[in-house]
Amino acid sequence: MNVRLYIWQRATAALLLPLIIVHIAVIFYATRHGMTAADILSRTRGSIAWAWYYGLFVAIVSIHASIGVRNVLVEWSPIAERRAGRYAIGFGLLLFMLGVRAVAAVVLS
Repeated sequence: MNVRLYIWQRATAALLLPLIIVHIAVIFYATRHGMTAADILSRTRGSIAWAWYYGLFVAIVSIHASIGVRNVLVEWSPIAERRAGRYAIGFGLLLFMLGVRAVAAVVLS
């Protein structure tokens, strides 16, 4: 792996840690208070803060995961590095689009 991708993956991992902790804390809060999906959606509907939070989460996960997929393809398959990079970019874009769609569904529903 080249140094630039190594640094990007480590940086995104560091950024993901607090986002994951908050996400899990919200899950615990919701389950402890017996909230239903309808309750959660009523709280997230129209919330710019949740849209930004989960939008950032999706962007960082997409970058982090696509670098990981590229590394796995390069190390474990006969695919050339350049082609693996293209597949990884496609995977990252797909992940990003699906994530943005999910965020929009939760915030705009």
